[in-house]
Amino acid sequence: MQKKINDFSITVGTKNGSGSSTANNTILRAIFKMGIPVSGKNLFPSNIQGLPTWYTIRVNKDGFIARQESNDIVIAINPDSFAKDLASVSAGGAFFYADDIKFGINRTDIAIYPLPIKSLVRADTSIPSDFRDLVGNMIYVGALAYMINMDLETIHTALSFHFKGKQKPIDMNFNMVKVGADYAKNNFEKKDPFYLEPMDATKDLIMTDGNTAAAIGSIFGGIQFAAWYPITPASSLAEAVIDYLPMLRKREDGKKTYAVIQAEDELAALGMAIGAGWAGLRAMTSSSGPGISLMTEFAGLAYYAEVPVVIWDIQRIGPSTGLPTRTSQADLTFVYSIGHGDTQTIILLPGTLDECFEFGWKSFDIAERLQTPVFVLSDLDIGMNQWMSKPFQYPDVPMDRGKVLWEKDLEELKGNWGRYLDKDGDGIPYRTIPGNKHPTSAYFTRGTGHDEYARYTEDSDVYIRNMERLKKKFESAKNFMPKPVLREVKGADIGILAFGSTENAILEAQHLLDKENGTKSDFLRLRALPFTDEVTKFIETHEQIMVVEQNRDGQMYKILLAEYPQFAMKFKSVAFHDGLPASATWVRDGILEKYSASSEQKAVSAKKKASVKKNAKVAKPSSKSKKEAKKK
Repeated sequence: MQKKINDFSITVGTKNGSGSSTANNTILRAIFKMGIPVSGKNLFPSNIQGLPTWYTIRVNKDGFIARQESNDIVIAINPDSFAKDLASVSAGGAFFYADDIKFGINRTDIAIYPLPIKSLVRADTSIPSDFRDLVGNMIYVGALAYMINMDLETIHTALSFHFKGKQKPIDMNFNMVKVGADYAKNNFEKKDPFYLEPMDATKDLIMTDGNTAAAIGSIFGGIQFAAWYPITPASSLAEAVIDYLPMLRKREDGKKTYAVIQAEDELAALGMAIGAGWAGLRAMTSSSGPGISLMTEFAGLAYYAEVPVVIWDIQRIGPSTGLPTRTSQADLTFVYSIGHGDTQTIILLPGTLDECFEFGWKSFDIAERLQTPVFVLSDLDIGMNQWMSKPFQYPDVPMDRGKVLWEKDLEELKGNWGRYLDKDGDGIPYRTIPGNKHPTSAYFTRGTGHDEYARYTEDSDVYIRNMERLKKKFESAKNFMPKPVLREVKGADIGILAFGSTENAILEAQHLLDKENGTKSDFLRLRALPFTDEVTKFIETHEQIMVVEQNRDGQMYKILLAEYPQFAMKFKSVAFHDGLPASATWVRDGILEKYSASSEQKAVSAKKKASVKKNAKVAKPSSKSKKEAKKK
């Protein structure tokens, strides 16, 4: 049996609320501490407790850490999903299970390892009875560790991290890990090919989730006010802001320089944030699709009144309540024109953890520079799951407050300014902030019709001027957008356009396409709307553009069609939407399907052209016929 070293998946099937999160994260962090590239994805139900949940760990020495569709090692602890878990194990895989689950196992193509979890836990009388089920999860951690050669010391380190150095829970859980490892050592014969060996691929990396990264980035960006209302999968972003602000934003006198408010609903949350932004604070809120829907009216107000504010949308599946604990990229077209009337929204699209951090602070700069709402579209996969990342980089540019007029500025202007007056030709006006003591600083903020000096009007010509200026501002925004990330390959056959958390799946799919089919591809990952010149250049230089995204209707594909109608025939939509994190398999298959169809169309077109030329040649009149025709 040939060994499979540092290249397999581990899936744990258990119940929501069973306390398995600690065990699963311990496995993940222990492997990470061994220097091996790894990722963890939690597939959990939208109820509080009791329904099946799965946690999948992808181990890959080459750094391909997108979701793998096959299950190599499965650990089944839940009777309700036992049959499904057993059937999901790939041929040649390994199946660990709690032996109190009475279910006939008739598979002979996998290695089977029964674990007497309950009896092993009961044997340790030092464990309080109400902790037995929770601590029992560590039995499968220890058994797995022994069987795949996981370093127990890294497990202890992971437990110390999780319990923040509290010795009693660390010892209680680690003792059960050792019990599980000893049981496997004395009772199991290794019949599967999966092993871990230490590497050094993660030594310069950190591990966290995108919502935490976004929260810390927002704090480094000078956040002063946050309002929020709980909603999966965005709640943990606001909760991380609450956790980290006291640590990272301290004053010597002990006074707070920030406020975080849980509002009565999402509309109120955005209303509060807009009020704070209008008052000159760096303000934000966070939500997901249903909450963003409720925010629509206030988003339109902030756009038309030109108030800076940041809104994080951690996308999940709709429509309506949809699948609240599944991931998607389906809010794109909704957010792009959110509001009523003609609106255009600035959107940032983080695809990595360090970009969640970067856009955490950069979104404030862009919002204040452009005096407009800035939406940051993340998703459940990148927001709530654990990812490896390079360490976050401290902002290396000064804070950009945009065009703010202070007392000295107003004195020099001698009152010659207008709140919505475009003096620089870029569509971006100047603003003052409440508290400015100069007598000419005041203006009346309104969401109704207004002229260049913030005076109420319903004059059609004034309205047109204002709307054209806002359109010009959107064009000027291109100068401040994060540039896309380009990965070029020599001799590429096609171009791939995508955004957000699909990156890891696409990188692996590129490898598979080249290895299996000889199809080479360039990859441009979009990081913002509006599009920058780099996007135009990429489209111009590729004959076929595969637009990969996680939604049903190909929303980015449709935006590209609208923005680049002259290149419409180049775009091919590769859209897929099942709520699970992107996998290299569906990306590869989707691209091949569209690429093959496109190649066939080109072949048919070439054949038609050749046929037309041939017929034209046959029908071409002779020189004698030409002369006779001339005489006539």
